[in-house]
Amino acid sequence: MPQVTSERVLFTGRVQGVGFRYTVRSLAKRHPITGYVKNLADGTVELILQGTPVAMNALLSDVVDHFGDNIAHCERSAIDTAEEFTLFDIRF
Repeated sequence: MPQVTSERVLFTGRVQGVGFRYTVRSLAKRHPITGYVKNLADGTVELILQGTPVAMNALLSDVVDHFGDNIAHCERSAIDTAEEFTLFDIRF
């Protein structure tokens, strides 16, 4: 069985007010990914992902394909989290 890991991804650029979270949630439903997407107060968007590296890479590729002109920077980091997600959703 493939290894499930967790990552935090921060997007900067024009990523708030453009439907980013709703589109990411829609894209995530195409992949075996759980977690959430959330706007942060500093204007960035945070994704917390759980899944296989292949699934996470595929989702992030879809996000960049869709919002490439809006994303100025994307920072990925592995995280340890005790929380296990059952779906992918938007958090407020």
